[in-house]
Amino acid sequence: MTEQVSTSRCDSPLLQAFVDNRTILVKIAARITGCRSRAEDVVQDAFFRLQSAPQITSSFKAQLSYLFQIVRNLAIDHYRKQALEQKYSGPEEEGLNVVIQGASPETSHINFSTLEHIAEALTELPSRTRYAFEMYRLHGVPQKDIAKELGVSPTLVNFMIRDALVHCRKVSGVRADTFARR
Repeated sequence: MTEQVSTSRCDSPLLQAFVDNRTILVKIAARITGCRSRAEDVVQDAFFRLQSAPQITSSFKAQLSYLFQIVRNLAIDHYRKQALEQKYSGPEEEGLNVVIQGASPETSHINFSTLEHIAEALTELPSRTRYAFEMYRLHGVPQKDIAKELGVSPTLVNFMIRDALVHCRKVSGVRADTFARR
C-alpha cells in the first residue's frame, strides 16, 4: 500500500514538519498502541491539536521533538483508555445475568402479570397465527422460512405476526387499565 503525501506547503512550519514526518509519527504511535489503524487515529488527533497550537518559532529539531512528544503522549493516553475499557467490559452474555437495581417487588409483579396476560392473549389466537408469531418473535425464525413451513406467502405471515402483535397490545392494554383501576 503506497501512502500519498500532499506536496503542497503548509502555512505553519510545525504543520509542514508534521506532514513531512507523518509516516514516522504513525510508526511511533503504532509501537505504543499495537495497531496501525489506532495509530492513524492518534496521529489524526495530533494534527487537530496542532492546528490550534500556538506558532513555534524554535529550531526544526525542537519542532520535531515537540511533534514526537505530542504523538507519544496521545498514543499512551489512547492505550490507557483502551486498557481501562477492556478491564471493565466483558462479554455481552455477562450482562444477561445482571440484577436490575431498583426493581421493586411491585414492578416485578406488574411485569410478570403483563407477561401472563400476553401468554393468555396468545392462546386466544388461531394456532397458525400464534405459531407464526412465536417462531418469529421468540425464536427469530425468518418470515420466509415460516411461510414455507406453513405453506403460505411471506406477506400472509407478515400479516399474521402483525395481527398477533396488535391483539397482544390490545389485550394487555385493556387488562392493564383494569388492573390500574383496582
